[in-house]
Formats: sequence, C-alpha cells, structure tokens
Amino acid sequence: MTGAETEDDIPLGERKTVTDFCYLLDKSKQLFNGLRDLPQYGHKQWQSYFGRTFDVYTKLWKFQQQHRQVLDSRYGLKRWQIGEVASKIGQLYYHYYLRTSETSYLNEAFSFYSAIRQRSYYFQVNKEDRPELVVKKLRYYARYIVVCLLLNKMDLVKVLVKELSEEIEDYTQRFNTEDQLEWNLVLQEVAAFVEADPVVVLNDNNSVVVTSNRLQEGTVPPLEQGMVVKFSELTIDMFRMLQALEREPVNLATQTSKQGTLEPNEKPAKRENPHKYLLYKPTFSQLFTFLSASFKELPANSVLLVYLSATGVFPTGHSDYEGPYDFGGVLTNTNRDVVNGETVQKRNQAQKEMHCLHPGDLFPFTRKPLFVIVDSSNSTAYKNFTNLFGQPLVCLLSPTVYPKSVQDQSQRGSLFTLFLYSPLLAFSSVCGLSNVRRGLWERAQEFLCKVYRDIGQMITRSRTIDQAFLQFFGDEFLRLLLIRFVFCSAALRLHKLFRESRSFPESYPELPKQDTVESGLLQKHILELATMLDVQSLFWDDSLEAY
Repeated sequence: MTGAETEDDIPLGERKTVTDFCYLLDKSKQLFNGLRDLPQYGHKQWQSYFGRTFDVYTKLWKFQQQHRQVLDSRYGLKRWQIGEVASKIGQLYYHYYLRTSETSYLNEAFSFYSAIRQRSYYFQVNKEDRPELVVKKLRYYARYIVVCLLLNKMDLVKVLVKELSEEIEDYTQRFNTEDQLEWNLVLQEVAAFVEADPVVVLNDNNSVVVTSNRLQEGTVPPLEQGMVVKFSELTIDMFRMLQALEREPVNLATQTSKQGTLEPNEKPAKRENPHKYLLYKPTFSQLFTFLSASFKELPANSVLLVYLSATGVFPTGHSDYEGPYDFGGVLTNTNRDVVNGETVQKRNQAQKEMHCLHPGDLFPFTRKPLFVIVDSSNSTAYKNFTNLFGQPLVCLLSPTVYPKSVQDQSQRGSLFTLFLYSPLLAFSSVCGLSNVRRGLWERAQEFLCKVYRDIGQMITRSRTIDQAFLQFFGDEFLRLLLIRFVFCSAALRLHKLFRESRSFPESYPELPKQDTVESGLLQKHILELATMLDVQSLFWDDSLEAY
C-alpha cells in the first residue's frame, strides 16, 4: 500500500492479490531456506521437497507476471525483488542439475540468469544505500558465471567477469566492507578457470573457438557387433571430469518458447547421465558417508565410479606384511575430524595415517562393480587391490612423476585428467603448442575418432585382457574413458620427455601392453597425429628400440 491510502481504500480484489502474493513470497522463502537442511546424498529425501519448492516458485513467478500492475501500485514491488525470484528459480535449476546430473537443467538456469541481466532487474540496487542488496547482485553474478562456465559460454563469461569486477570495486568503495578480499578471490578463481585450457583453437581471424568435451552422439566408438556386456549387479580437474561424464545439454521448452516470456519448466527429456556427488576437500567421514550412500543407491546392473584428485599420502614406516593399509593413499581433509576438540595425531610410526583414503578403505565397495580413477602423486598405492568378491573392478592411475616442463603447467589442472577430458587438448599441450588453427583441429579430431575405433577393437579383441575391462566397456562413458586412458598411456610412452616408468599411467588390473599401450598400430597412429601437428620431432620414431 502506498501514500496515504489505508487498507479500506483498496478494492477487495486488489487487497486479496497483495495478500496472496505475500503468502506465496513467504512460503517460497521458507521452502528455499529449508533446502539447506536437506541431506546432500540420497534421492528420496530431497526429491519431494524440491518438487514442492519448485511448484511454489512457479506459482509465484506466474502470479507476479499476471498481477504486476496491482503489485507495483499497491505492494510497491521493486524490480530487484522480481530479480530475486528469478535468481532463486535459476538456483533451483542449478541444484536440480547437481542432484540429477541432467545437463539440460543448466540451460533452464541460464535462461533465468540471462533474463535478469537483459531486463536489468538489479539495476536500481546500486542507488540504494543497502549493502546487503548489492551482495545479492554480486552473488547473482557469481552464480551466473558458474552456469556459463559449465555451458562453455566463455565469451559471455569474460564479459560477466568484467562487469562483476566493476561491481565489486563500486561496492567496496561505497560501503568500505570487510569482504573485499573474499570477492577478489572469487575473481581470481574465475580467471583460473577461464585461462585453464593450455591450448586454444583459433579461427582464421584469430578469434578463439570454444570446444565442448561432453559426450555427443556419434563420438563414441561402437561396440563390436554381437558383443554383450552386462554388470552383475561421479577444482579444474573436477570441472573437467564432471563434463567428461555428461552428455551435451539439449534445449528445453524455455529455449523454444515464445520470445520475451520466461516459464519455469520442470521436466526435461529423460537421458541417461550418471548421477554424481562433488566433494571438495572432504574429510574421511564425509567421503565415506557419500561413498556408502552411493553404494546403497546404486541401481542393479550399474557401476560405482570414484574419481579421486588429491595430494598423495605416503607410508612413514615399513611393515613386514604389506597389506591394503601399508602403501598410503590420498589425503583427506583434517579440519573437522576431531576427537574431544583436538585433532587426533598418530602415536607412533607403526600406526597408519588417519587422514587418508587407503586402498583398503574401498574394499567394502568392491561388493558391486567399481571403477576407480586416481590422479595423485601416490596413485600407485591403488595398484594394491585384491578383488575379494569377484565383481568387475578397474583402477586407472595417473603418473606419479612428470617432467619439469609439465609440472610448470600444473596450476592449469592435471595432465592425466586433461587426457581423460580432451585427449587432443592434452596431446597439444604436452607438445608445447599454445594454439591450433580451427581447420587443423577439426582434421585432428576426425583422425582421433579413427584412432579411438582402433583402440576399442584392440581392447575387445585382446585374448589376454582382464574381463573387468570388457565388462565396463558396455557403458559409453566408461568406454570413452578407457580408450582415452590407453591413448594417453601410448602417447606418453612415445614422448621423448617422458623417460621414467613413473611418468606413465598404470592400471589395475594391468593392461596387456603389446595389445594396447605399446601396440605397433597405435604407435603409428600417434606418430601420424604428431606429424599432422608438426611436432613429430618430440616423439621416438622407433620406440621399441628406445627401450
């Protein structure tokens, strides 16, 4: 209500409109805040709550559209409040994506975030003397940038980063706040993602071409005809692995709906993307809880994939009996694993490192098919597995030592994960290329598709390969990861800089080298690719003699 009007002066219908809007607004905030209390794991606990929250926001959004004039005049609805509702719907779609791994939800989140900027919903915020409103705007920018990064909209990301930087500068100058350092760190982290790719693809006019590395139709080598595969019973590296395990997003109704309208659309077309949990520096307790939840939720005929990108933990003492807890593993966070208020310390060298995921910690989960990828300086600890339950089990393990020139690039993410994400990007990077022309890039990608088909046939036709590799080969994502792993192993073996055996990836079980990573045909292909990129001098022409 505005001016000197009293409630009695407002027509009953308009008063009801304001009352209904206030109810929907309060209910939406209450449900949205409740999302924080939902467990991060498990499907059933969150799905119905998310559905209720989404329904209320859908009603709220449509209600404010239908009654905008009354809400403007009688309630005093501000544009930033409409922006807040749109931003919350964008957040809901983004969290739907995180919970379901359905990449199409990213497009829906993008539509709402994009509309906020195009319609300048937050424009007036800077004119109000309320720092908390400006923070809402800054947070919106940060969320929008994350969605754009995941959708590979890099040109837009650069524009948004510039705008966010200007907004942060204006905010800190006007309000002299204490969170300036935190917002500058946000900018630095975004810049690291933007600059992460070590090689750029260039058009003829030297503009950068954005490439996608999600799974696309027709990019996975087909299974051998007649082959039946069945299981008996998811930082920069995380960002890359996340995309390596997703299909290319498809547009939903929002993208094709009447221009100028925004309608929340809850149900995307059903596509099989693996469900994932993303854990940043988890404690052992957190990691084990999520592993257990994933294990419990695993549908029949499925596999649990565990990707570990972490600092290596090495054993300090020597044991006469070397078991699954005697080789170290990868570091888990120590911040919250405390007993009686103090972090528990090892009492002597005979005891094992507590803040570490040991190979033995994964043994309980080998009761179902398990596929492990370890990118760490102590990845080889996970060679020491025993397949206790006869289920399919494969571990792909990164090199533990890199040549110095490769180590210098580590701030842009791991080379091993880069190979699993984009083999051509990794191959170009390890050859010292900083840019590749678009036409050459496309020819090289086309050539690699042929190489992948040949690697697939090497794996399926080998008479000595462990059956676990073949049992996982029926899944498109795992098939592509296995093929890229073999390509990575073969390429590094031929590269002149990689001379130590510790600089080569390994696997459990071991792959038959002559049939795969040291195959004469695959070596020929790698030399052909190197010649195509004019870097053949970096590779051994006759690698067998070199050994």
